[in-house]
Amino acid sequence: MAPGRIAQTALYQEVAERLRQRIFAHELLPGIRIDEQQLAVEYGISRTPLREALKVLAAEGLVTLRPRRGAFVTEISDQDLDEIFPLMAMLEGRCALEATRRASPEQIARLEALHRQLQRFAASNQIGRFFEVNQEFHLRIQEMSGNRWLRQMIQDLRKVLKLTRLFSLSIDGRLQQSLDEHVGILEAIRTGDALRAQTMMHDHILAGRQALVRGAGEEARVPS
Repeated sequence: MAPGRIAQTALYQEVAERLRQRIFAHELLPGIRIDEQQLAVEYGISRTPLREALKVLAAEGLVTLRPRRGAFVTEISDQDLDEIFPLMAMLEGRCALEATRRASPEQIARLEALHRQLQRFAASNQIGRFFEVNQEFHLRIQEMSGNRWLRQMIQDLRKVLKLTRLFSLSIDGRLQQSLDEHVGILEAIRTGDALRAQTMMHDHILAGRQALVRGAGEEARVPS
């Protein structure tokens, strides 16, 4: 019986991961109703592991379960973003503070190497590659903090932020601005100024929200 239970657990987790990636890729758009019957047929599974997977995604905030109506991909409102970004700023700022206090020369060298990659991708306007390395830069700082609770909360919030269709780094001027902000964060960590690292990271996260607001305004002005 034990092997059967393990296999069942692995199945719904695999289904959850597949749906998670489709949501992040916007193949399943915010607000859309998830067709459970179609997915069960597509994946060749019963409805039971699919529903367990949807519960996992609902716990992460990626899916909204509505009684007698089914499961829907969560829509992120402006109010949601206004509430999430200050939390992110507070949590990532604290991570930067703790990371600075614990940073080893080897860890700082790895951050500097990532920053050099960011400079190259910014210079060639490779937004996608910049985004990937930017994520790694932030993750490294989270790991350097040594605080797994902070890291877990930040990653949960970052999953939800992936639901927004606006991409802050694609907003005019944000790529270079983000790079400049990283310079300040890195310098504070390098010099051991933990409070400045905290402030710089906090402001960096909030600047991302401000960029999204600008982007929404620009999008609204584009003729249809």
